Amino acid sequence: MKRYDYAVIGAGIIGLTIALELKRRYPGSEVVVIEKEADAACHASGRNSGVLHAGFYYTANSLKARFARDGNAAMRRYCESRGLSVNPCGKLVVASDERELEGLEELKRRGDANGVELHWLSEEEARAFEPNVRTFRKALFSPNTVTVDPLEVCLSMKREAAELGVEFHFNAKYEGRTDEGIRTGKGPIRAEYIVNAAGLYADRIARDYGFGTRYTIIPFKGMYVKYTKNKTDIRTNVYPVPDLANPFLGVHYTKTADGGIKIGPTAIPAFWREQYRGFSRFSLGECLSILYYEAKLFVTDSFHFRRLAFQELRKYAKAHLVRLSTKLANVDPQGFGPFLRPGIRAQLLDTRTLELVQDFVVEGDARSMHVLNAVSPAFTCSIPFAAHVVDTIEASRNAFGPER
Repeated sequence: MKRYDYAVIGAGIIGLTIALELKRRYPGSEVVVIEKEADAACHASGRNSGVLHAGFYYTANSLKARFARDGNAAMRRYCESRGLSVNPCGKLVVASDERELEGLEELKRRGDANGVELHWLSEEEARAFEPNVRTFRKALFSPNTVTVDPLEVCLSMKREAAELGVEFHFNAKYEGRTDEGIRTGKGPIRAEYIVNAAGLYADRIARDYGFGTRYTIIPFKGMYVKYTKNKTDIRTNVYPVPDLANPFLGVHYTKTADGGIKIGPTAIPAFWREQYRGFSRFSLGECLSILYYEAKLFVTDSFHFRRLAFQELRKYAKAHLVRLSTKLANVDPQGFGPFLRPGIRAQLLDTRTLELVQDFVVEGDARSMHVLNAVSPAFTCSIPFAAHVVDTIEASRNAFGPER
């Protein structure tokens, strides 16, 4: 049986960029990507909004701040070098009242601290740039926010990795660790080092290796609604001032890579990890475990979970989602079409503090590394974040002696 130097679990954007980084850094190494689905990016990465964030939401001491600005530039360069779609449409962040102006000021402070280009626009200037926008007194403009096609990006990275010699095993669900590697639904894989980038199941796999013991994944369903009337009523991404106490950015307008318009996403608490539609992929064990933690969050009202849950569950009604979006821009409420394909956000919960983990979390040792929390803006950050993960692997292996 072939023995690999590195086995990466998960063919989403994080697994793909880590595999590419490993192969570029160690050209002679044998790298394999293990994926339970039939192709890459079947979950969060392929259902991503496609927005490359500029990096002004995050506190300066966070990994997200460290990688978002550089990741934005790196992903743009990658897309341009491979002839992939890029829509340089920018982003407006708007306020609805006096209180939200304070939120805009905080975003500007964070942007300045992170070295991110942001510009103040008066209400009149904002409307000159985006005629249908609604804002109170002023708005923030981010010229470096762009959109790409996330599935196109992931499939391009898969092709490039294969060209470099990375092997892919699809329909190969992780089933457990062994002394020599891992067990999968398509047989054992012998590997010297395991990299866990399994998204919604990263916490479970990590626990097989003794990591992630204080965490669990709580899934949140993100849904978008397409604006079908035209592609011209909104010219740029339009976002509200977010509640910076939680990691969700609120309902907003996204300009897609092909110039389309959509609103969303929701952040509806899900009851099992892949609750995309109906009872598809239902798991009783997952449901009971998630309900247990969601009940604890409801009782303790940690990070105002009760209010969040009630607010988000209302967004199953398209009319309500549309009403929220029209607070940001003056568009035709009848111009919206169907819900688009939903995605699930794999949000890490600290089970000791009952707080949602805001930053990326990576744990590992000389034999395995586990990406436990890689939520938004992980797509934006993925290229420099992958380099960080491989740096961490190097440091961990060197701490225990030279590579075998």
